[in-house]
Amino acid sequence: MNGIMIQGTASHVGKSMICTAICRLLADEGIRTAPFKSQNMSAFTTDIGDGLHISRAQSVQAEAAKIPPVPEMNPIVLKPADDRTADILLLGRPFGEMDGMEYRERFFRIGMEAIRKSLRVLGDRYDAVVIEGAGSPAEVNLNDREMVNMRVAREADVPVLLVADIERGGVFASVIGTLALLDMQDRNRVKGILINKFRGDIRLFQSGIDFLENHTGLPVLGVLPYMDGHGIQEEDSLGKEGEPYRPLYDEWAAHFRNYADWPRIRGLIFGEEGR
Repeated sequence: MNGIMIQGTASHVGKSMICTAICRLLADEGIRTAPFKSQNMSAFTTDIGDGLHISRAQSVQAEAAKIPPVPEMNPIVLKPADDRTADILLLGRPFGEMDGMEYRERFFRIGMEAIRKSLRVLGDRYDAVVIEGAGSPAEVNLNDREMVNMRVAREADVPVLLVADIERGGVFASVIGTLALLDMQDRNRVKGILINKFRGDIRLFQSGIDFLENHTGLPVLGVLPYMDGHGIQEEDSLGKEGEPYRPLYDEWAAHFRNYADWPRIRGLIFGEEGR
C-alpha cells in the first residue's frame, strides 16, 4: 500500500488538518487518494447515504480528496452515550452499546477484522491512503489492545510522521518523550516530525529544529504557522452539528505545502524515501 500515517504527541495537535492538506495536494496531482481513520470517538457523524454514517472528520477529508466518502474510511465510530458507555458504529451501521472494559475485551477482534478489511478495500481502490491516528501512540497502558496508532501503521505497512503542537508548550519534551516510549520497531517506522501551530518568526526556531533533529535523529519536515479562517472543521468533538462552514481546502493545502517539505513527504508516501 502507498500511504502515510499522521500520528500526534497528543489529541488536538492538528492530525486531522494535516491529513486534509495531504489529501488535497495528492488529489490535485490526479492521484486517487483516500483518507482513513480506524476509530473515531465523536458526538457527530455524517450521513453518507444508504443509512451509513462515518465521522465528520473523514467525510471532510474525503471531500478534500475529491471523492465520495465510504464506510471503510472510518470503520469504527464511538458515539459517547455517557461517561462510561458509547454507541458503536461498525462500517457505518449501529453495532451496539458497550462500556470501556467490555469494548476492550469483546470488541478488539471484531474491530481489527474490520480495520484490516477496510485497509484492503482502500488499498485496492486507491493509489494512496492517508491515515490519521488518534491521541498519542505512547499510551503504554493501552498498547496491548490499541487499534488506532502503531498497530494500524504496521497493518498498513506505512511510514509515520509525528505531529506536535507548539502552541501548547512543551513541544520538545512531548516529541522526545513520545519517541522514547515507542517499541524499537515502531520507533523505526517514524520518519519525520512536524511542528504545528507556530506563531512568530520561524527563523527564531532554528535552534529548536536543530535540537530536535540532533536528539531524535529524525528530520523536522515542517514548521507550520498557525492559520486562522480556513473554515475546515478540525475536530469532531467541537462545534455544533449542522453548523455551516465554507472550507478553504486549496488555501490550507497551499499553506501546508509552503511550510512543509512536500517533496520528501510525497516521497515517503510512494516509497521513494527509505522506509
